Amino acid sequence: MTGVPASAAGGPSGARRAVAGAAPAASAASGKVPGAAVGRAAARSAEGGATGAGHGASSAAGHGGAASGEAGAGAGGAGVDGAGLGRAGVDGGGVGGASESVDGVQGEERPARGGKLAAAAVNQASVWNIANLLTMLRLVLVPAFVALMLADGGYDPAWRSLAWAAFAIAMITDLFDGHLARTYNLVTDFGKIADPIADKAIMGAALICLSALGDLPWWVTGVILGRELGVTLLRFLVIRYGVIPASRGGKLKTLTQGVAVGMYVLALTGWLATLRWWVMAAAVVLTVVTGLDYVKQAIVLRRRGIAERKAALEEKEA
Repeated sequence: MTGVPASAAGGPSGARRAVAGAAPAASAASGKVPGAAVGRAAARSAEGGATGAGHGASSAAGHGGAASGEAGAGAGGAGVDGAGLGRAGVDGGGVGGASESVDGVQGEERPARGGKLAAAAVNQASVWNIANLLTMLRLVLVPAFVALMLADGGYDPAWRSLAWAAFAIAMITDLFDGHLARTYNLVTDFGKIADPIADKAIMGAALICLSALGDLPWWVTGVILGRELGVTLLRFLVIRYGVIPASRGGKLKTLTQGVAVGMYVLALTGWLATLRWWVMAAAVVLTVVTGLDYVKQAIVLRRRGIAERKAALEEKEA
């Protein structure tokens, strides 16, 4: 036969393998086939191409056709080139994967170093706001007031006037610290605890000093302080059921007590001394009435809380 036989191209299997090796290699170059898969396919194709080249050489020697040998060698070369492209695809896939992995790590959002420490510092610094500073000032004024009140036996009008100034500053700051804390969102756990302590400390110190000096009957001091401590304890007992809000009567009671005690701190005589007695009487009445109102609110709040819990439990069991 004068034509090129099928075995000259390495036989049908060799030709098919050579073409298969070239196709994955071309796909690897275009980036459409994963590098690892292309490499394996190209390696297999290279083996097939080499086999085809061997068959082609044998056929050329057996039939005397030089052209058929060249065709088989060309097919084998195509297979080898496919293997080379396959290795390039594998290398490219590895590099690309590593690059994407690195970019992915760098692209992740990481929290700034020291972020938690900075947040903690802000929380700690928030304690030192204007509302809490006023509360602290009121606490500091308590021992200062006592020292001024009892200076020189406790009856010197000059020292009593200075004591009144300290008491007045404490009472005025009591009006502003809570308002500032609520208005500018400066409420802190420290303020919740320290503010009522400061209020009762300055009032209690003034009442005890006045009773110790004989200016105010002890029973008045006992009624006022007993009511304040009792209401505070009552709030803690029913806090699991809710919070007893401050009433208008309670605010009026605080204002009346402050005015009455302030008038007793000053060394007043004449009609002013008589007036302060009536103001103190009004303060005592408001103290008792508002105290009983708090007891009533606490009882209602506790009953309502127990009923709600019981209803919730029955609903859960049903």
